[in-house]
Amino acid sequence: MNLVLFDPNELAAPLPRTDRRAVHVLQVLRRQVGDAFDAGLVNGPRGKATVTDITADHLALTFVATTPPPVAPPITLLVGLPRPQTARDVLRDATTVGVGAIHFVRTEKGESSYAQSSLWSSGEWRRHVLAGAEQAFVTQVPEVTHGRTIAEVLKETCPAPAAGVSAGAAVRLTLDNYEAARPLAAAAPRRGSPVVLAIGSERGWSAAERVLLRDHGFTFVHLGERVLRTETAVIAALSLLLLH
Repeated sequence: MNLVLFDPNELAAPLPRTDRRAVHVLQVLRRQVGDAFDAGLVNGPRGKATVTDITADHLALTFVATTPPPVAPPITLLVGLPRPQTARDVLRDATTVGVGAIHFVRTEKGESSYAQSSLWSSGEWRRHVLAGAEQAFVTQVPEVTHGRTIAEVLKETCPAPAAGVSAGAAVRLTLDNYEAARPLAAAAPRRGSPVVLAIGSERGWSAAERVLLRDHGFTFVHLGERVLRTETAVIAALSLLLLH
């Protein structure tokens, strides 16, 4: 944990000593009353928090902002809903690398039971994006949705262009091991351009989903001849996009 994150309303009350952040401050950072550490407000400024009181049950903190909120990276990630452990890895690591939004979508070849995982129903997913931001030393966390179909998400985020009309400002790319003719590196947009990157479920896209993606202006790209795990493909693709 390189940065300790708080929701803005949390600093108005003492932090219980059982909270993971309190444990980190006291046992890992070994802070005492009067000591400061790097902290930030979720999707807000970064700065310094100072321990003002420690009791058997809690510690009290003050926070002074020093750095304005960051700008969200202009990358929207669409991922076919994977098994829960893979989703945890994607939530954490994609946040660390940097994205503006992650939409986990239901696909024809995906396992429908994954949407019923306690990862989603309990709100556990948010803990993983916060861990990714804390690792990256940033306060920005992506928007996250889950459980909708790919058609529903595409309709909202990537409306299909009318005949003879450009798909819009965002570059739309999808990974596909079967029908992609170009490597991702050759299709990466210029720096600062918004990107929508779609990655299929663990069994890939169906034929109907490929048609749907093409109808919404997506270019099919690949990461080479090797077949990668979903979590590996996400990080490899994001790294290439951010490099460009």
